[in-house]
Amino acid sequence: MTTPISDVPLSNGDAAGYAVPREPWLRLFLRFLRFGALAWGGPVAQIAMIRQELVDEQRWVSSAHFNRVLAVYQVLPGPEAHELCVYFGMRSRGRWGGVLAGLGFMLPGFVLMFALSWAYVRYGLQTQGVAAVFAAVQVAVAALIVRAVVRIGEHVVTDRWLWGIAVGATAAKLADIHFGIILTVAGGVYLLAQRQFQLLAWALVAVAVAGVIGYTVVMDGLTGFAVLSGSVADAEPVRRDGMPLLALFWSGLKAGLLTFGGAYTVIPFLQRDAVTQGAWMNNTQFLDGLALSGLLPAPLIIFSTFVGYLGGGPWGAVAMTVGIFLPAFSFTLIGHDALERLVHQPRIRLFLEGLTAGVVGLIAGTTLALLKVSLTGLEAVILFALVLTALFASKAKLVIPAVTTAAALWGWLSSSIDVQA
Repeated sequence: MTTPISDVPLSNGDAAGYAVPREPWLRLFLRFLRFGALAWGGPVAQIAMIRQELVDEQRWVSSAHFNRVLAVYQVLPGPEAHELCVYFGMRSRGRWGGVLAGLGFMLPGFVLMFALSWAYVRYGLQTQGVAAVFAAVQVAVAALIVRAVVRIGEHVVTDRWLWGIAVGATAAKLADIHFGIILTVAGGVYLLAQRQFQLLAWALVAVAVAGVIGYTVVMDGLTGFAVLSGSVADAEPVRRDGMPLLALFWSGLKAGLLTFGGAYTVIPFLQRDAVTQGAWMNNTQFLDGLALSGLLPAPLIIFSTFVGYLGGGPWGAVAMTVGIFLPAFSFTLIGHDALERLVHQPRIRLFLEGLTAGVVGLIAGTTLALLKVSLTGLEAVILFALVLTALFASKAKLVIPAVTTAAALWGWLSSSIDVQA
């Protein structure tokens, strides 16, 4: 009788002294559940934790093997730490092992975010103190996003073409061009430029610029006509009827397929669907969700649970979370080795490099919109400067939850002083 592939551990090809153990199902799940419960400090800290235990201490694979696998997931979309967990679970117990490991890693963050989303919707920000805390944490989140843009850009925007693509993508985002068009043009321009077709690349840039200008002029004209004709009213920016579960799942799936360059790259895609297009949230609520995710031991994209909850209640939270994490499971479980070969093909790699620079531009454009919401006074600007300085100055593993907590304390103290005054 043939053993199903889902029950067969995969060989790792490492030298003697390294071996992935065939762990019992429960032990495998609990190992990665513990990783998830301790996943503070963002992707760098999460990856370091996994490396220390599975490579340095228990010698599942060699350091070179770990680096090779990590390089694949840094190119592919999705949270790298989660994808590493799925990969090592699959190495231990086949595909079902990968599913268990991935679920274990994401479960603590999902449960905590689900509970916080329920409390947010149930109780809101009724008191002045709670509102002040969230306002301060929103400022810290804005600083986190700015740091993420800089850090991602340092590794991604490495030549003049990539700089131009990133700046152009920022402008296109501010002009409200669909992200699919932005990313396709970004990847195509860089591929043509690096394959010695620079004239074609410049022609594509010219067409894209003309398209952005034309689109902006037409949309401004239509908006002005609608206002003059009285067909546009000052509507409430948040839907009250709830979103279809399939729409929330699709929104999460699109975001999960486009998170190139780190978890922060999910922000512009969800912000577009939830705030700009779907209008089931406003930017203030969106920042609240990001603020809550910064307090949790989980990949940043767990804030999608909050976005889904506000769009469709408890099942909306589940639908969007499933959608956004599905690619992170699928890339590994369906064909890690084939994807590893694919992303190392020169043309594919060049296209993805241009696309990732475009994503950096999308984040920058979204950040500008979020800064307008969070930086609403001198006190907010001062807090923003302090948090940003701390983020760039410190390399501590827990700097993200630390600055988020400090900002919350700032807001509480500020509110207390105002009440006493």
